[in-house]
Amino acid sequence: MPYAQLNSIEPSLEDIVSADAIAVGFVKSEDSTFELVGNINAISTIEKFFDIDLIDEISFFQPGGKAGEILEIPISQKATKADRVFVIGLGDQSRQSHRLAAASLGRKLRGKKITVSTLLATDSADIRAHAISVVLGAYTWTLKSDSTSDQPTFNIVSKDEKIIRRAEVIAYSVCRARDLVHTPSNIKNPLWMANQAQKVAKEGKLSIKVLAGKELAQFGGLRAVGNSSPKPGPRFIQITYSPKSTGKRIAHVVLVGKGITFDTGGVSLKRPYDLMMAMKSDMAGAAAVLNVVGALPELKPRVKVTALLMCAENALSGTSQRPSDVITHYGGTTVEVLDTDAEGRLVLADGLAYADAKLNPDYLIDIATLTGSATLGLGRQYGAMYTRDRALASELVAVGESSGDRLWHMPLIDDYQDSLESDIADFNHTADKGDYSAGSVTAALFLEKFTGKRKWVHLDVAGTARSESDAGESPKGGTGFGVRVLIDWIMSL
Repeated sequence: MPYAQLNSIEPSLEDIVSADAIAVGFVKSEDSTFELVGNINAISTIEKFFDIDLIDEISFFQPGGKAGEILEIPISQKATKADRVFVIGLGDQSRQSHRLAAASLGRKLRGKKITVSTLLATDSADIRAHAISVVLGAYTWTLKSDSTSDQPTFNIVSKDEKIIRRAEVIAYSVCRARDLVHTPSNIKNPLWMANQAQKVAKEGKLSIKVLAGKELAQFGGLRAVGNSSPKPGPRFIQITYSPKSTGKRIAHVVLVGKGITFDTGGVSLKRPYDLMMAMKSDMAGAAAVLNVVGALPELKPRVKVTALLMCAENALSGTSQRPSDVITHYGGTTVEVLDTDAEGRLVLADGLAYADAKLNPDYLIDIATLTGSATLGLGRQYGAMYTRDRALASELVAVGESSGDRLWHMPLIDDYQDSLESDIADFNHTADKGDYSAGSVTAALFLEKFTGKRKWVHLDVAGTARSESDAGESPKGGTGFGVRVLIDWIMSL
């Protein structure tokens, strides 16, 4: 699918009015007066050139001033292309308000072949946030036969073209993750995911390894879930970015993504059936980590990053695993399966154990649409983050706030460990022995069993990886959550 385009332009009148429209920001003060914000010198030049008083125009409409509120003001063309000004509310002028304003502009113009010069931001961090969010707001995905490839172009006033180029890399990575999530499961299966990863690897000259069939003999969780759909069957995908060697040791980050391409619940069938309607998005974690690694050849961090995509379809068939089965995970840990609809942690456990045993990561991070409990606790605005490393948690929370993928540090409560006990295996996987009503916490405690002594972070993004409506930066459907925060954190290393 095509995405909105970004350009960096000078704050000259000639460059600005060469677009079809111009976007500026405004705020409303406590005394209900209005003020223009952004590149004030350029805005003043525009007002003089078009003989227009934007404050007077805004005051006529008496807008509330909330972030993302848009007024469209026509202007005389004066031998230029520009024929209107979009005046956009910037709320409290916070970074989040800049993101919401940009996304609102992108959404208004999605699917339209129009060029807009934007003057909303002047600070480099706000410019970056604006550039990313305007692309995310303009995002569309469809299989309609009459759809067009038209998308807007945003000329962002910035003297640092590198900011815009990096913003474009990140925005497009989020959009590509969304594309994978939106793809229907009659198209998307584990083999299809492997093929997408091969394309990413080829484009970025990344190393890749794909395991299938008998090669997965040690991956008991992946096989137990994925063999319910024997054709094409599960896939283990390992894709790695390695910077050029300088002779110095560099950090190694391993990202493990849940890649359930469709989840029926298996024998423990989801009920009622409409709970399955969103289950093509159950591979959002794998989509995120693939596109994080895919962005790195252009961003060039001095960090080695490996993504493990644990891809399977949780189907209902004669080869489905059953409640009461005992499986042996990578590394030998045995697990009693009590609910086949809690399949995500089974495939992640293999990936985490493999990373610990074979890859020697300095940081081990998994991301998954894992539990409804995370959504009940945090809604759709924050991802649930679990780690025992408080310093690392603080870093990720800060990066999440600045990137737009916000995280909340959740507790790993050891009092709940006894819920994972099993009479016949090392553990049960659904915390059946207790009634702690903390499904996201106990799922994290289960995954921790497979991480060795690594610096480990678990991101439960069941709430944030999918949006039920067009809201903020997110379209209805897959959001690409996790791509921005993981890229920014890796770059900070």
